[in-house]
Amino acid sequence: MTADIGARLREARLQQGLSLRSVAQALGVSASLISQVETGKTQPSVSTLYALVTHLGISIDDVMGTPARAVPEGPEAVVMPAYAASPPVQRAADNPVLEMENGVRWERLAGENGPADGLLVSYDPGASSSIEGKLMRHAGIEYAYIIEGRLTLQLDFDTYVLEPGDSMYFDSVRPHLYSNNGDVVARGVWFVFGRRQQNLAMPTAPGTEPRGAGVPLSSAVDVLRAMDDL
Repeated sequence: MTADIGARLREARLQQGLSLRSVAQALGVSASLISQVETGKTQPSVSTLYALVTHLGISIDDVMGTPARAVPEGPEAVVMPAYAASPPVQRAADNPVLEMENGVRWERLAGENGPADGLLVSYDPGASSSIEGKLMRHAGIEYAYIIEGRLTLQLDFDTYVLEPGDSMYFDSVRPHLYSNNGDVVARGVWFVFGRRQQNLAMPTAPGTEPRGAGVPLSSAVDVLRAMDDL
């Protein structure tokens, strides 16, 4: 079930009355790139997608077409967590899918709106989370297990090559970049805990406005802090 990323991003932008140029200037990219993403002529990189959904004040669930479920009011909200309403089993054919630039693929696993974000992630040979080589930062604690292939992780100033059976764990606020420098697909399972809670707790940088305000974001933390539903 592949998500129509571009159409949903365009709809979110138009709902807020933002122009292509203003969004492009805020993210430091060209307006033509945003236009090509919205029309489906190209796919965003992981880092570009993070920046777009943050600036537009939407979540990855929104882009995938799986909007967050309403939290019940009254006693039910205390007795039953919001994620308890999710089906206990999700079939492979029903996995929401995001196809991104240069061969990065995300499949959303069961447990939407749960305490962790579960993803089956694939990197084609030569693929990277950012073709510009930019390291990402976002709230949460990241866990991953490599199933096949070899994936290179750049974390701060250190570089690690992970192979099948290897696992990793780190605070996602630390700058990081994934890349597949091999000749076969690299695939693994990711779980990110606490991203919603940490994003909500991260302070707004002085001089900036809340997410979705259409103003430039002044730091990597500001670019990702608004992803409270990711």
